[in-house]
Amino acid sequence: MHSRSYTGGMKTTGFDARRLVIASFTKAQARLEGRWPLVALTRLAESTQTPADDSAGEVAWSVQGLWKQPVGRPAEMRIQLTVHATVHQTCQRCLQPMPLALAVDRTIRFVPGEDEAAELDEELDEDVLALPRTLDLLALVEDELILALPIVPMHETCPQPLSFSAEAATDSAVDDEERPNPFAALAALKSGR
Repeated sequence: MHSRSYTGGMKTTGFDARRLVIASFTKAQARLEGRWPLVALTRLAESTQTPADDSAGEVAWSVQGLWKQPVGRPAEMRIQLTVHATVHQTCQRCLQPMPLALAVDRTIRFVPGEDEAAELDEELDEDVLALPRTLDLLALVEDELILALPIVPMHETCPQPLSFSAEAATDSAVDDEERPNPFAALAALKSGR
């Protein structure tokens, strides 16, 4: 089994994480790992915040090629992708920034065409993709992290609950009393018949 190291945007001996040839990578059962700055994942940055101290952080990732040659059938090519990152989002309950640890551990199987990928994806429990000419791991890592984001980010327990004063509650009740009932006109029309 071959092990390769990848850090940053540089090409390593044998395999390039930005233009990974899946067939060769899986057949060699090679491994790549490294770190990218979060700011390099621009689509993910649109869904997150930069922390107050302006430290965006890093994404740690690794990918392992897996190859299986069943008797009388085409080879099965897979990658095992592991990603860890901490991003910051706004809690939708208290509206305060919150760090969010994201972890991805996914096995992806590659097949020759889109039709086969769609068919197998419905039948199997694993993720199935059509085999690309080359794969950009940065884009794949970013896609996986975006999918791992919560739809509604919230602290389990907010550090500073929203303050709701008694005065605001009283003002709200007074406003409700002064507002005309929208159904009063309807009631008047019905009773006037």
